[in-house]
Amino acid sequence: MKKLQILSLGLSVLLLAACGKGGQKTVVSVPQIQIGKAIPNTGTLPAGTYKGTFLANQTYTIGGDITINAGDTLLIQKGVKLNMTNGANIIVNGDLISLGTQASPVTITDPRRTKVAGASTFGTDSAYVGGWGGIYAGPTSKLVVIKWTHLDFGGAALKALPFSGSNSLKTGAQYILYFMNPAGVFIMEDSWLYGCPDDATRFYGGTYNIMRNTMEKAGGNGGDGFNAKGSAVGNMAYNLIIGGATNGTKTASDGTTAGECQFAMYNNTYVNDGFRNSGVYGARSGSAEIENNSRAAVFNNLVVDCDFGVRIAGGPGGAKVYLADTTLNSSDLIPKTVANYNFYYADNAAIAGQFVPTNVAQPVVTHPQTNGIPNMAAFLGASYTFGLVYDGTSLVGKNNPMFVNYPLPAPAGFWLTQASVDSYNFRLQAGSPAIGQGTAASSTYTYVTAGIPVDPNFGSSGITAPGKDMGCYQTNGTGNQH
Repeated sequence: MKKLQILSLGLSVLLLAACGKGGQKTVVSVPQIQIGKAIPNTGTLPAGTYKGTFLANQTYTIGGDITINAGDTLLIQKGVKLNMTNGANIIVNGDLISLGTQASPVTITDPRRTKVAGASTFGTDSAYVGGWGGIYAGPTSKLVVIKWTHLDFGGAALKALPFSGSNSLKTGAQYILYFMNPAGVFIMEDSWLYGCPDDATRFYGGTYNIMRNTMEKAGGNGGDGFNAKGSAVGNMAYNLIIGGATNGTKTASDGTTAGECQFAMYNNTYVNDGFRNSGVYGARSGSAEIENNSRAAVFNNLVVDCDFGVRIAGGPGGAKVYLADTTLNSSDLIPKTVANYNFYYADNAAIAGQFVPTNVAQPVVTHPQTNGIPNMAAFLGASYTFGLVYDGTSLVGKNNPMFVNYPLPAPAGFWLTQASVDSYNFRLQAGSPAIGQGTAASSTYTYVTAGIPVDPNFGSSGITAPGKDMGCYQTNGTGNQH
């Protein structure tokens, strides 16, 4: 449908674009818009088809699945709260635009649930039991934009398939975000995801900018955080991912023959990830995973007390987990899989012994990094064969990244149960050894701009280039803004 843009009261500022800190293209002023008619707020909204606008600063109760038809758009203005009941989903066959702001974020939640700080365990924390459903975008959905939006307590099981032609989607799925159109665009920026029982996301096709978000308590006793598959391509950058059951970010070219999954994973901060996966493949869970003929450039990340470092899978085709694409193709978005210039910290020998993942679960082809902290190539020596077990005892407690407010060294076992940000501050103190250790973008350490629209409402608010400091918080003020 035609997108009718109406400036909200008191806003008549023209849209401007400029180069911000670090060369980041950003939007300077963002007028509030309305698309179509306002959705009435006259009681519990029943299951049905919807288009138009949820109006700013109102609370709506949703009683069943919201469906957006192909060609229609549903807009959520700033400050809106959607109380999702009866395990309701948002089924997107058209476009979905959620435009919270830093001062007035959008919230989509199960009203029965309350966030709990401190120690978190599967079986006792309701964050790992799906409340409302998820946002499922089908093959006709061209655009999903989620900005400054809280997605809390999602993951109720799908009762029926929401559309036909889906990639591996089954009834009973418990994802928060699902997108599959190879020609579509998915933007998630400056948002929060709190709690889910399985993979937080499943991306099977399209172009993505997953940037400057915070993810807490993703996955009950299994499940990855930002999980991209099929022909999905794009960026996962400047995200803070804490307390995930398995990997914080992952790529795998499963579920489609439309192309290869390729992502830039840079300047993320991973904390306490990988310790709740109780399945057969739990021994490969940690920070970032590249597998199944996919490619990724993984650099400038800060990995603290995670079960595994960046893992590049090996193994034969046909296995559940098989060889990542490690070949060179200079014409691809990601010319070659690379994992370097990453910063690791561990509070016990078992964690340090997996900075370079070993063959404990399946074969790996992860080479020790020659740059970054620590220099694992130098530590292990020229005779080391990737995949072999090594003793990381001497690395324990070394290279404390010096967070502004977080206990390092951590008390024994703290990394097993601290799965949320709470009042901690993961910015870097002055003097941190993680400052200035990142690498600039290059043909090897690259990121994706092609195919990602930059627009205050219908695209990215800014594709932040790789930063000089390790992790998601930059000392120049760019990166994650939470």
